[in-house]
Amino acid sequence: MQTLDRIALRDWPLPHADDASDKEDRGQVLVVAGSREIPGAALLSATAALRAGAGKLTIATAQSVAAGLALLMPEARVIGLPETPAGGLQPSGLAQLTTCAQQSSAVLIGPGLMDSEGSCEFIAGLLRHLGDVPVILDALAMDVLLQLPRFDQQVLLTPHAGEMAHLSGQSKEEVMAKGVVLAGDMCQKHNVVMALKGATTYIVSPEGAHWCHVSGNAGLGTSGSGDVLAGIMTGLAARGAPLPQAAAWGVLLHALAGQRLAERHGRVGFLAREILKEIPSVMRDI
Repeated sequence: MQTLDRIALRDWPLPHADDASDKEDRGQVLVVAGSREIPGAALLSATAALRAGAGKLTIATAQSVAAGLALLMPEARVIGLPETPAGGLQPSGLAQLTTCAQQSSAVLIGPGLMDSEGSCEFIAGLLRHLGDVPVILDALAMDVLLQLPRFDQQVLLTPHAGEMAHLSGQSKEEVMAKGVVLAGDMCQKHNVVMALKGATTYIVSPEGAHWCHVSGNAGLGTSGSGDVLAGIMTGLAARGAPLPQAAAWGVLLHALAGQRLAERHGRVGFLAREILKEIPSVMRDI
């Protein structure tokens, strides 16, 4: 198992952003996220994708919050989707996303979504339209794993221990004790790359590659932090990084950004939105 640190990533460089390139060359991100109760998750993850270097951004979100997000995120095209009574995404909204999804360089689905049953029907339908587009499933969107025996395309999952317990049917204590083994089994069974998040984060691919990163930064355990991490990974994937590389770089960029904030403000109390501004300079330094 390889340890993730600055040296490891310097030997695994990201696709180069040439000075002559334009926004099309750095990839187009589609973020399917947010709901009437958790609109900020879409804002955090979408901003993180741009901070990681993606060139273009589309946000697909619940109709009830689309106008507000469009004002908060002037860099993005925002698509409002019909909602279920429980606040999820109606499958009838798929027609609005098909063309955009197929033209995307990477797609993030999940931050801030509600109504697992309704939204998972929407997510399963969207996956069928994506072909080989890299996909990152976060938060509630990972529940689609319980309905699909195996993904046709390789996707990246980002569970913490509680979510992993839900997905695997094991207890949280079992996940904490043997999480990397469970992750390896699930990656092979379902054709997924996984970033199993925690104080020690494990990244596992279906081919059997393993990486780990020990954080020790309590401040990153804060509301919205996971949305930022998922967005970073998606932005890197849009630039052309394979999913294992996008996961590895995303985990370390997120951790080092949190470390900088802890040094300035203290171990706890900084906000997920404050991580965003640190990402480009941390990436530059690596």
